[in-house]
Amino acid sequence: MALPVCEGLGLGLWAVEYVKEAGYWYLRVYIDKEGGVGIDDCEAVSRKLESLLDTRDFIDTAYMLEVSSPGIDRVLKRPEDFERYAGECVDVKLYKAVNKAKSFQGKLLGLRGTVIAIETDDGQTLEFDQSAVASCRLAVIF
Repeated sequence: MALPVCEGLGLGLWAVEYVKEAGYWYLRVYIDKEGGVGIDDCEAVSRKLESLLDTRDFIDTAYMLEVSSPGIDRVLKRPEDFERYAGECVDVKLYKAVNKAKSFQGKLLGLRGTVIAIETDDGQTLEFDQSAVASCRLAVIF
């Protein structure tokens, strides 16, 4: 439902999640566009999506609808995310330590099948199977 709403407004749909946090359910819709997302974009998607959700009424529990940008530290999940941000610096966090470390940073070389490849500052290429990766995010460097 969110995809046609976003496309109709000239926006991309980054992700949708339905999660329970601190006893409350949240339906989160992350939107994106070239040049960044503004509050007006979020409001437009929220209003249109809220109307559709109310009409279709398929979620049985009370929830909060949140529409936002995926942020500058956005999580990369889909193959097209890895393609789009190849060459950018990323932070990779693993479920289990490798050589006593669970966090790595480097230039994203890309996604090859199910393997995320990065190049560290010292020129070393590291590869992680996606099943071992808790998150891969764009790095925020000041």
